[in-house]
Amino acid sequence: MKKVLFMHVFVLSMLLMAGCGSGGQVERPSENETDQEENREMTMIVQVNDSRFTASLEKNAAADALVEMMENGPVTIEMSDYSGFEKVGPLGTGLPASNRQTTTHAGDIVLYQGNQIVMFYGSNSWSYTRLGHIDDLTGWEEALGSGDVTVTFSLEE
Repeated sequence: MKKVLFMHVFVLSMLLMAGCGSGGQVERPSENETDQEENREMTMIVQVNDSRFTASLEKNAAADALVEMMENGPVTIEMSDYSGFEKVGPLGTGLPASNRQTTTHAGDIVLYQGNQIVMFYGSNSWSYTRLGHIDDLTGWEEALGSGDVTVTFSLEE
């Protein structure tokens, strides 16, 4: 009986040790490195006429598509005032929309109807896809001013 028990323990030990071999191991990034990469915020530059701002981008398909556009060069849009709380301008192409009823605030940048960019210096509630938010609103409302503005979106260098 002891001999059979010993054989079972011996065979089980050998199987466990065989599974611990190092052959074929693939080196993977540490959990911390992976988390840092996934949590890294993408930043874009928002040039409104002569004023420069940075914006943190959302993590969604529309923001990813905008980044792809900016990787090919800056994206410039002529924007007009609408209702005294936002600037709106045609992007010239469609982005993947995931609209949700949203209350916006000053500094929010959203996609409207899949092909228009809206930047807020006031507040509104409507169905939008969030793209990003201005990091520091100092001078934001003054930069947007009244009337039309030229806005250039680009990636941080």
